[in-house]
Amino acid sequence: MELKDLRLETTSKIKEYEMKNFNFTIQGNKYDVKILDVEDNIAEIEVNGTLYKVEVDRKITATKTPRLIRSVAVPSTESVPSQLKTSAPTAPKGTGFIKSPLPGVILDVHIKEGDRVTPGTKLITLEAMKMENNINADKAGVIKSLKVKKGDSVLEGDILIEIGE
Repeated sequence: MELKDLRLETTSKIKEYEMKNFNFTIQGNKYDVKILDVEDNIAEIEVNGTLYKVEVDRKITATKTPRLIRSVAVPSTESVPSQLKTSAPTAPKGTGFIKSPLPGVILDVHIKEGDRVTPGTKLITLEAMKMENNINADKAGVIKSLKVKKGDSVLEGDILIEIGE
């Protein structure tokens, strides 16, 4: 059997062995085999210093690593607390939500349901990354509902408070 005419039969994924070294003994002969590259069903190998291209009986598919795709959470609070925001034309007028800008723990809630707030009013103190962050109102209105209490853990984008008229 001439090695140049060798067809590999495999049930394993050769892609995982790319750039790997193997030592084989076939009928008393020793072979030092390096898999250099695999593209489609053609593997480029080096056997005892001689390069060969061999065909694999089935097409090799690369293993895909799953990607985690997170939805973008846009917090409603901005760095300019006194700047009023406008709602979309189709949104209910006079209502809005305050969302968590970072994942963390609620340290204190400074308001209660029914309180009237103005832009810049301190609503919640959130501990995130070992820092205390004040979450302020970005619009005027009445606190319709509190979605969190002291000690709750929140993720970025979680709704904390609903403000309405």
